[in-house]
Amino acid sequence: MTAAPGRRSSTFTRLLRHGFTDPSAAERLLDSAELSGVRNDPVLLEALGATADPDLALLGLVRLLEAQPGRELLDTVIAAKPFRDRLLGVLGASAALAEHLARHPGDWHALVTYEPRDLHPGVEEFERGLAEAVDPVALRVAYRRCLLSIAARDVCGTTDLAETAAELADLATATLRAALAIARAAAPEDAALCRLAVIAMGKCGGHELNYVSDVDVIFVGEAVDGADEGKALRAATKLASHMMRVCSETTVEGSIWPVDANLRPEGRNGPLVRTLASHLAYYQRWAKTWEFQALLKARPVAGDLELGEEYVAALEPLVWKAAERENFVADVQKMRRRVVENIPVAELDRQLKLGPGGLRDVEFAVQLLQLVHGREDGSLRSGTTLDALQALAAGGYVGRADAAQLDDAYRFLRSMEHRIQLYRLRRTHLVPEDEADLRRLGRSLGLRADPVTDLNREWKRHASVVRRLHEKLFYRPLLDAVAQLGPGEARLSPGAARERLIALGYADPASALRHLEALASGVSRKAAIQRTLLPVLLGWFAESADPDAGLLTFRKVSDALGKTPWYLRLLRDEGAAAENLARVLSAGRLAPDLLMRAPEAVALLGDGDGGGLAPRGRAGLEQEILSAVGRADGAVQGVTAARGVRRRELFRTAAADIVGSYGTETQPAEPDQGALVERVGAAVSDLTAATLAGTLRAVVREGWGDTLPTRFAVIGMGRFGGHELGYGSDADVLFVHEPREGVEERVASEAANKVVSEMRRLLQIPSADPPLLIDADLRPEGKSGPLVRTLTSYAAYYRRWSLVWEAQALLRAEPVAGDEELGRRFVELIDPLRYPAAGLGDDAVREIRRLKARMESERMPRGADPKLHTKLGPGGLSDVEWTVQLLQMRHGAQVPGLRTTRTRAALVAARDAGFISADDTQVLDEAWVLATRVRNAVMLVRGRAGDTFPAEARELAAVGRYLGYGPGHAGDMLEDYRRTARRARGVVEELFYGA
Repeated sequence: MTAAPGRRSSTFTRLLRHGFTDPSAAERLLDSAELSGVRNDPVLLEALGATADPDLALLGLVRLLEAQPGRELLDTVIAAKPFRDRLLGVLGASAALAEHLARHPGDWHALVTYEPRDLHPGVEEFERGLAEAVDPVALRVAYRRCLLSIAARDVCGTTDLAETAAELADLATATLRAALAIARAAAPEDAALCRLAVIAMGKCGGHELNYVSDVDVIFVGEAVDGADEGKALRAATKLASHMMRVCSETTVEGSIWPVDANLRPEGRNGPLVRTLASHLAYYQRWAKTWEFQALLKARPVAGDLELGEEYVAALEPLVWKAAERENFVADVQKMRRRVVENIPVAELDRQLKLGPGGLRDVEFAVQLLQLVHGREDGSLRSGTTLDALQALAAGGYVGRADAAQLDDAYRFLRSMEHRIQLYRLRRTHLVPEDEADLRRLGRSLGLRADPVTDLNREWKRHASVVRRLHEKLFYRPLLDAVAQLGPGEARLSPGAARERLIALGYADPASALRHLEALASGVSRKAAIQRTLLPVLLGWFAESADPDAGLLTFRKVSDALGKTPWYLRLLRDEGAAAENLARVLSAGRLAPDLLMRAPEAVALLGDGDGGGLAPRGRAGLEQEILSAVGRADGAVQGVTAARGVRRRELFRTAAADIVGSYGTETQPAEPDQGALVERVGAAVSDLTAATLAGTLRAVVREGWGDTLPTRFAVIGMGRFGGHELGYGSDADVLFVHEPREGVEERVASEAANKVVSEMRRLLQIPSADPPLLIDADLRPEGKSGPLVRTLTSYAAYYRRWSLVWEAQALLRAEPVAGDEELGRRFVELIDPLRYPAAGLGDDAVREIRRLKARMESERMPRGADPKLHTKLGPGGLSDVEWTVQLLQMRHGAQVPGLRTTRTRAALVAARDAGFISADDTQVLDEAWVLATRVRNAVMLVRGRAGDTFPAEARELAAVGRYLGYGPGHAGDMLEDYRRTARRARGVVEELFYGA
């Protein structure tokens, strides 16, 4: 019958008010024969409006009524409020369970009465509910009938999240037992041969299962007395496989959930069933850290429970020793990062489980703390995340406020996950994008005013809490352990704090705790800010090879700068500064040593006015140094100022190199290793040139005023001339002068020699700034020759006496300071010598090869491993550079691109000219870059130069971190170096030695 317009309008409005989004369709359903007698019943409309999706609930109710033989269901719905709320609540939250009820119209009786024991059923009650299921199809029907009652209690608020997850795990346990019974009944002869235990893992083992989730299991099998072990294991494998199929395969009633046995030893490549002894042998010898982490949740659930308990008892001691493994914390954190990296970019922002601020962050943080402290505290050994979090808070291992916030966030995010899965009974952890789905989800969580907006706000808020707390959770209690706490607040015991610091990689936990106490104790604003910063800084220190050094230096810097108003504000407010500082302080000795000589340089690490870490150009550096020299009172003060600038800029260069090599949370590590090498080489070379220019100006100014009696130039040689200086390199130079008009050569020579002597003295005066060593040994006649010559003297020497090695050395000559015109004329003088027009004769080539072989044999340090010597070893710097220089001397006169002092540029020019293949070029370039990076790393880590890898384990690990190798991979680094050098040596044998 058609309703009057007024009545329709009234009903339409009332349906909108009750939360229906399609009132027209709802009116048609209410007009159906099944509901015609109660269409205006306010009790029914009120109950429908209270559901997550009134439209869905009404549709499900009509379909269920259509399948009924009489009016019993409708009368019960109208008369019994508890039943009405349960049934409509399920119909409004789950289209899948509505579909089940429509197919099995009698199953609504499962929701009618609740005895007290039904409010919180356990495994026994669910086993009774599944008892009549003797085949996979019947098991699915019975499973969903039990699931109906769980969902009803959940959506009506009779059970909370933890109780619902526990009931789902208990139902899974009962289902696994029923499935195994079906498998045993199908193969009684196999069942008679073996004992088979089913160990639940993951969320099922932790008694915190989702509505739809893989059920992770491990199988343990043994032969019964008298049976052959091989036959018994084959029989157990058949039973286990059949049990998995019973649960996982799709039938006319769908599937239950996949049973996943991939957490077993060797994963999917290992046998499905092992004996207890085999399991134990694997975990004792081969298991990785994450496998012990997974065992936290191991729980016997089906089959031979006695065997299952033996399995847990045998492996439990190994689980609680996992935190003693080398790089334990780093391994767990690396596993977490790998999970995030594997999330498709399109899903990252919708991931409830795996994304940043998701459920896995809470679970990983809790499990990490359990493994560290569960060795000594048995109260922490729970497989259930929320129970373990509560125990951690009770024991002082986690701050109570942090634990309460995480508990709240975890419950909300898990509730979202449950309701998303309940709708279609599909395994998903993605927040839907459709507006209707978001509205249903929001309403199911009690957000009724503006469901979509409120849901997104609450979700982001809780995810933000998890992101902020999940790493801090590990470090914050370390501060509470040394702080003054209020009455009744728990703290980490000294022993627990020590355990946690050791797990983080601290070698001296007692000293670390003293540093924390000195930094964070008290009620001052400084201490309050430190308590905010330190939990994050401790995490960054722990990612380095030497967290002790990082924390100690941070304390020293803080002691030096703690009273300056800008220091802590910089770390607190400028996003990059705190992380950059942590990376720099814990990467080795050089950068902290430079910083401690003038701690105010920490301002360079920020985003703001400190200038940042971008390298400064030669012109800017020279201008600053010359200005400082001009203001100075005498040469000593002027050179002191120049050396101060050099120290600050060395720190800037080292800090930029470390941050670029390690990467930060917002900026990944620089992928181009060659770019890092060139940045350091150019920065240190420019800085050295500017320092020499300033020193020269200071010496001349003090001794002669504005004008020296002779023109004077400094020529960079070796790595200096090639713009390839490292942190520990000396400045290889030549000095050239030319008397001014009217000046006697003797007077000019005395002045030039005095300049050189004074420059060298002033640059090496002991002070807080690192010395700059000037090495002039590449001059004509070496150490026996005069330190400085006139341009005419150089010309005469090179014309009469020059040896082939001197011509080769001049390939790197480039003016770096002093009289530019004189420097240019020196280059014109030596160009024909280093790039001979006729190339190199056979005798010269043989001489170069002989010198190279002699150098390799005579200069290699005694006891050094040649294969790991970055300078003189096979495939090292010398090999690559001599090969390139031989090509330059042979062809430089004809190929302009080869006339460069820079190794990599000359290598590219040789490739472009066809003298070397692209593949060989890449091999040589990779070897040269890697060897240079190793030398830079050794200097950064040890604070002194070296051409070989450090022998001390921590220093070697720190070199590895700088080169991009994770904890425990120093051996891989050495092997990669050997392989790279070996390939380069092969190219050198062909190109240089003509093999």
